[in-house]
This record gives sequence, C-alpha cells and structure tokens, in this order.
Amino acid sequence: MKTLALALPLLATTTSAFPWVADAPGVSSPWSQAYRAAHERRQQPGEGAGSAAQCPFNANHKPAAAFNAKYPYNNAKNGQKGNEKGGFQVPADGDTAHAFVAPGPNDIRGPCPGLNAAANHNFLAHDGITTFNELVDAQQNLYNVGYDLATLLALLGLTLTDGDIVTQKLSIGCDATTRTSFNPALTGSEPGLDGHNKFEADTSLTRNDFFTHGGDNFRFNGTLFGMMDKTCGSNFDLNGLALYRLQRYNQSVKENKNFYFGPLSLLLYGAASFLYELMPNGNHGYKPDLETISSFFGAEKNNDGTYSFNNREKIPDKWTNRVAAYTNNDVTSQIVQMYLLHPVLFGGNTASGSFDAINFGAIKDGKISANIDGPTTSCLLYQLATQSVPSYLNGVITPSVDALNLLAAKVAPQFKNLGCPQALT
Repeated sequence: MKTLALALPLLATTTSAFPWVADAPGVSSPWSQAYRAAHERRQQPGEGAGSAAQCPFNANHKPAAAFNAKYPYNNAKNGQKGNEKGGFQVPADGDTAHAFVAPGPNDIRGPCPGLNAAANHNFLAHDGITTFNELVDAQQNLYNVGYDLATLLALLGLTLTDGDIVTQKLSIGCDATTRTSFNPALTGSEPGLDGHNKFEADTSLTRNDFFTHGGDNFRFNGTLFGMMDKTCGSNFDLNGLALYRLQRYNQSVKENKNFYFGPLSLLLYGAASFLYELMPNGNHGYKPDLETISSFFGAEKNNDGTYSFNNREKIPDKWTNRVAAYTNNDVTSQIVQMYLLHPVLFGGNTASGSFDAINFGAIKDGKISANIDGPTTSCLLYQLATQSVPSYLNGVITPSVDALNLLAAKVAPQFKNLGCPQALT
C-alpha cells in the first residue's frame, strides 16, 4: 500500500497545500485531525461513479494500432520523439486502422475529450487502458504535440492520476487497478483520469464537479457545453475560454461546498487552450469553430437549442492538424495568458463557509503574479509532475532502474535548462 507515514512537518505542509491528503486513509496526526475539523472532504471515497465496482471491463484488450510506415503521421513510435511537423490529415485517407469506432459498453472513457477521441480512433487502446508510450505517440501523431509536452503530460497522467509508474499503464477514465497495477495489494487503488483533485478537478469545461453530482465528474454535461458555446459565441478562442473559465470558477465556488482549486488546476487552463491550439481544423482555416469542437466533444445540438452527448467523440472528417508542434513553452504561455485575463484565487471552501487561499511554488497567497514568466510556470508544472514519484516508488518497492529512468531520462532533461530543481539524480 502506498505509504502515507510521512514525517509530521512534511504532512503539515502537504495538508496545507493539498487538503484532500488530510482525509486520505491511513493519515493520522494533529495536523490532519485539525484540518478535517476545519475543511470538507476533497477526495472520493473509492465507491460509486468512477469506482472499480462500476468500471467497465473489456476482456479483449488490444493495444493501440501498430505503427504503419504507409501512414507514419509524425513518425512517433515506442514513446520516442517524432518529426514534430504537422499540417497533415488525420486519419489519412485509406488508414482504416484509425477509423472511428464508437466505444462499447465495456470500454472506458473519461473526462478528457481529446483522449477519448484518440481511443475511439485507436491511437490509444480502444478499451481505455493505455500506456506511457501510447500516450506520447498519440499526442505527437494525432495532435502534433511537441515531444517535451507529450512526455510531461504522459508522466502527469501516471503520477497524478495514480496510474502505475512501474507498469506504465493507466486508465483514461475509471478505476481499473486490476489492469493497471503491478500489484494491487501493494499499490492500493489507481483511480485513473476520473480521480478527483488529480488530473481532473473542479471547474471543468464540460464535466460536473465531483461532489455536486454524486461523483460523476467524467460524463459530458450538455448544459455546461451550451454555457461554453454561448460565452464563446461559437468561437472557442483564448478570450472566450478565459471568460468561461471565470464563470465556471464562480459557479463552483457558489454551488460546491467542497470546492477546491489547487495548484493542479493550472492544468485546466492548459486543457482549455487545446480547444484553440490542438483541435482546430486546417480545412477550416484553423478556426476553433463550433462544428469542429462539437465533433471532438461528442456534442449534438437538439431542436430546442440544448446539447446532448452522442457517444461520438470523433476527429472531424478531413481534419488537418496544426502545423507547428505545441510545446511546453507554448502551453505555459497560454496558461499564463488565460489566467491573467481573469485572475482567481487558488484555494478552497471550508466547512465554516469561508475561503482559504494557498501557497505553492509560484502561487503566493492564492495568486499568481502578473510578472510570472513561462519558465517559472514550466517549473511549477514539472514540480507537480515529479513530486510524488520518489515517494510512490519507495513506499512499495525498491525503485527499479527502468522506472526511475522514465523521469530522469525522458522528462527531467527538458527542464534542466530552465533552472528547475531536479527531483531525481
């Protein structure tokens, strides 16, 4: 089982920055007890929607479609760096291996439309149990994500969602521990992308907050999509999404007594940027229009103007991806720009009805300075990605060389030149 028997000073710091830790199983200290008394629970109890008991099981697991030299896309394979040159049609004409296939009742889908679409086109395993290498390859070949950002996001998936850094497997949705963990008895649950206050967090663009909808933080919400469309005027650009992110924040603060907007919520700004950076169609002049975004989200407009989910999170027909690779520098620039258009406090609601601001890295008194630069933001993301790796491994086994090399060889070097502290040496 992952150990939470940390030194008390560290636990005090952790519960201050990440309140759900105070409510995690096995944590008992004066700090955690006091924090429980003052704060509502932030983490799911391991039951209900998204839990292992309700997670689909597909006995016929097949990996993502194998690399085919006839359709090389970005030539990314086996988790390695591809060409980082886009502007090509995906799927290519004749590439039946990546044709759209709707998910069946035994396939896992989660809160990320981009990954759901990738699985529906077999760039990721169609059953939703994927690997680090599949994630790195799919981001490059499908969306022309730069290798540096693709590897960081894949690592964030493994370390933040409680995927498994030993097997390098994770679920793109619900808790599939029996299929992702190297030893479930030792690792405990690995809740996948549905895991609350990890990769998924409050104020999602089109998914509910965990505690306001009985744990359903992964299914498409047509009302929220309609709100987003109205705010953006069917043009899902930086300004429109920045305003909508503010609206969702205010809505969650008001409606969710367990609301928490921690450091990981920076990822929500990065994910929002994907709508106008990764999803636009070159055949539509790379405009983030309603037709394109609706296809990726599986959003279908009803006769009364509302939206429903059609179970078709799909790459649009004749879709041409972005020309220049979307890199770490690009996404951190968009995160900063979007946040600073409508700054909000990082922190959470308390049981007493007040709001507590947090401090973490570049976040001071709940705020990010208007003077923050791209490298500082990149280092903050790197810190979030790597902080749990040593404790995760040391808590259950002697870390394997291969597992440590996943970080040391593939991710850390990209941040060293920015002056980021290296988590492992």
